[in-house]
Parts: sequence; C-alpha cells; structure tokens
Amino acid sequence: MTSDSENMSTSLTAIDSDIHTAVSGGMPSAIADLSDLVRIPSVSWAAFDPAHVRASAEAVAALAEGTGLFDVVEVKQAPIDESSELGQPAVLATRKARNGAPTVLLYAHHDVQPPGKDDDWDSKPFEPTVKGDRIYGRGAADDKAGVMAHIASLRALKAVLGSDFDLGLALFIEGEEEFGSRSFANFLTHNREALTADAIVVADSNNWDEVTPAITVGLRGNVTFRLTVRTLEHASHSGMYGGAVPDAMLATIKLLASFWDEAGSVAVEGLTSYSGETPDYSETQLREETGLLPGVSPLGTGTILSRIWNQPSVTVTGIDAPSVANASNTLSPVVSVKVSARIAPGQNATDAERAIRAHIAAHTPFGAEIEIDDLDLGDPFLVDGSGSIFGEAKRAMKDAWGTDAVELGVGGSIPFIADLVRVFPAAEILVTGVEDPHSRAHSPNESLHLGVFSRSVLAEALLLARLNAGSHTAGR
Repeated sequence: MTSDSENMSTSLTAIDSDIHTAVSGGMPSAIADLSDLVRIPSVSWAAFDPAHVRASAEAVAALAEGTGLFDVVEVKQAPIDESSELGQPAVLATRKARNGAPTVLLYAHHDVQPPGKDDDWDSKPFEPTVKGDRIYGRGAADDKAGVMAHIASLRALKAVLGSDFDLGLALFIEGEEEFGSRSFANFLTHNREALTADAIVVADSNNWDEVTPAITVGLRGNVTFRLTVRTLEHASHSGMYGGAVPDAMLATIKLLASFWDEAGSVAVEGLTSYSGETPDYSETQLREETGLLPGVSPLGTGTILSRIWNQPSVTVTGIDAPSVANASNTLSPVVSVKVSARIAPGQNATDAERAIRAHIAAHTPFGAEIEIDDLDLGDPFLVDGSGSIFGEAKRAMKDAWGTDAVELGVGGSIPFIADLVRVFPAAEILVTGVEDPHSRAHSPNESLHLGVFSRSVLAEALLLARLNAGSHTAGR
C-alpha cells in the first residue's frame, strides 16, 4: 500500500514529464510570438511615440487572453506621482486561487530601450533575426523574452493541467520600466488586491552563462540625474578670452573627474559598499563578456564581481555639448551631462543622493553654477532566500537546466522591487531571467539565446505545476 507522499511523488514525476513535452512542443509558437512583439518599437521614453507602447500592451493582453487561464485581462494605467499625467499602459490579468492554493504574481515589462543608431546593428533593431542559436532585436532579451517566458510557461501549464486547477495567478506586464517605472508605486496601490500574491516572479535578470541558471539575490540601486554646469551668460571667443575665462566644458570635466580615484573606484564620500562574498570570475571572462579592448585595464579594486555587485559606480551616460562637426572657436557657456550612479546593497537611495549632492557642492570648480534635475531614485535589494518557494524555484531550475542555480548578484538596478517589498511584505521575491552574459541588453545587437529561453520557460512551468500540485504549502 502506497502512502500519500509516494502517490504525490509519482504524480509530480508524471506531470514533470508532461511539462517537459509541452514546453518543447510550444517553443516554435513562443518564438514566433516573441518575434511579433519585437517588431513593435515600444520605446517608453518621452521622445518616442507612445502609440507603439499602447500597441505593445494590447498585443501582450491578447497573448494573456489567449492562454484561457485568466478571469480578467485588462490594459491599465496609473497616475504618475499622484498627478493627472498617466504612466504608460500595463497589462494586468488575474485568476483567483482555490482550495487554499498559493497565488503567484508573474512580472515582466513590454517596453524597450531606444535602439540607438541603426548602423551599429548587424540587423535591423525591430526586425527579429535568427542567427545560429540566438534571435537578435531590441527587446528580444530585455524584456519581451521575459513576457514570453511567462506566456509560454502558462501555455505549458494549460496543456498539461487544462484550465481547472487551484493555483492563483496574476500577470503584471509593465510598460515603462526602461523609463524609470514612474507610475509603478501608484499602480501597486490602485491594484493592490489584484496583485497580492504569495510569490512574485520577476523575469528581468540574468543567468550565469548559457548553460548555468541563476536566481538573483542582490541588486544595486540607482541615483540617476541630469547635471547642468554654467559658467557664462553667452559664448565668447576662445582665442580672445581663453586662459582667463573658465568655460563650462572645463568646469564639467574637472567636476566629473572628482567622482573617481586613480584606480577608477568611486571617490564620493558617503557612498558605501557591501561585504557579500562573490563567486570566482576572472579578468579573462570579464574581457570576453564586455568587449574590453586588449590595452584597457579594468577599473577599481577588490574581486571583479565585488566591483560590479557590491560597490558603487558612477557612469556618465550622455553629454549635451557642441558636436565636433559644429564646433566653433568659442568658450561653451553651458554643458549638461546625464549621470547614472549605482548604489551598493545596504544603502538607501535617498542617503546616496545626499552624498552625491554634497560631493558636487564641494568639488564644483571656479564657482560654476550647478543645476540637478530629472532625478530618479531606486533602492538596492537583497533577497531573503530562506523561504520555501525560493527553494522550490532553485529545484525547478536544477531540473530544467541539469545543473544547480547560482545565487547571483547583479550590478544593474530594478528599483521597483523595493516597492513590491513595501506593498507585499509577506511575498517571496524570485528574481529570474532569460538573459545571459552575451545578450547585450540595452546595446546594439541585443539577442536572446534560444536554449536559455527554452530552459527558463521549463523551469518556470515546473515551478508553477509543483506549486499547484501541493509540493509547497503556502500561507500569507
């Protein structure tokens, strides 16, 4: 006579096998649907046509509706900072849990970064192109692949279990992550009941490599702003007055240089580091993954991954100044730069902002006038990995990939996770992803490794099936 636990194990083994088959069979349609999403240039930045973001949201809503698993599917917007201006459209689809089963919230975003110059791409950025085992295009990895990982895993679940199962689901596909998620907190507040869950799967991160899965346990925060430096009321002849009158470019260069020491480490007093351990990662691997030129040395001190995961960084991502083609022999009166500071886990973004402002005030040369605006803040995040659903997720990854998942730190930021923790403190946060070190998210020739995509879908589908089958007993 078999026990209930033995019957459960046999049932799960059969379901796992069926999930494998369903994911494999669903890959062609998942890749085709991903390609359709990539063709929509859904750049959420203010300078781009918002109609494309709306079209992208509607396409995602149609995919969610097509799973046949949700009671309600809506395209919704929330106000920005309690103002009348609305954020970009998001998709919210919900299905209520039954019989005490847990609810899982699946998050991704359908907006993308600007493509940059077409000449920097080997193929058109919004025309998905398969080369070898990768599909290229803006958003192919970040994060329309995250959207499709959720959709494909739900399709596999439906193929194996049908529509009559107990697991609760909420699908939240945001439309402005690449532009700072400015309506995110309000969206959570306005839709709190629909979004409440026992676990939140954020499919917007990286894997260790193409054959090793990862679950992200640490993220840096960010302080991003525009810095404007003025020294003159108007441009003046550089030959007539150069050498006596400080131009804005000189003042900007000297001020920016103060952000780093001679080794390239951040030299802003008050920005802290985190003492977490890091796996082995060689300079050779860094060079291979980043395209660092042979004669260029890495920045900073400490282990390479501690510099990326656990220490602050400051990057100048844009400069508004006279172009070389249009340069005249004048002293520039004003220069603006975009600064992206990454904040180590353990420090909140508000304290980091104060430290940066104090540093700028103390290091501005020649009495130049300074303005800081277009400010975005995001707190860093450390995952509590002690929860049982977290352990279940790692087991699903091992079974899908055939190797243990690495607990990964990430140098990038997902600021809204702090909002998720604040609004849903009882939920376990699982930060997963479909990217790998060669995906080049945000860069020209962004791509998705199709094997990584398939294994990521399988891991998520296994997790959902096992949670539904009762291998985890949830309680809010």
